[in-house]
Amino acid sequence: MSEHCNCGHDHEHENCACGCGEEQEAGIITLVDDEGVEHEFEVADVLELDGSEYIALIPADYEEDEGDDGELVVLKVVAEGVEEYLEAIESEEEFNKIAAIFMERLGEEYDFVEE
Repeated sequence: MSEHCNCGHDHEHENCACGCGEEQEAGIITLVDDEGVEHEFEVADVLELDGSEYIALIPADYEEDEGDDGELVVLKVVAEGVEEYLEAIESEEEFNKIAAIFMERLGEEYDFVEE
C-alpha cells in the first residue's frame, strides 16, 4: 500500500527511497481530515476479502491502559492505476461485515465497545 511521508512524494517505503532522507515509522500512516488536520494511525490489521483490501487503524496515541477510548477506523484500499488510496466504506452492510471480521481478529488485543 502506498503511504505518504512528509517529503511530498507518494510511494512505498520504510525509509523514504525518493532521496529526501525522511523516514516513515513502520506501521504508522498519516491521514488528513476534511479540515486539513493531520492524524496519525497505527495499522492494526489488513484484510483481503472478495477481491477487495481493507485496513483497520487505531489512533497512534491510543493508550488502553490509561482508559483511553480509542476508535477502530475501518477503510477500504482502492487502487487507481498504480496509485492506492483509502476511502470510507459507503455500504453499511459491507462496513458491518468487514468491521465484525476485524473485531473478531483483533479481539484479543483490544477491548471493543459497539456503538
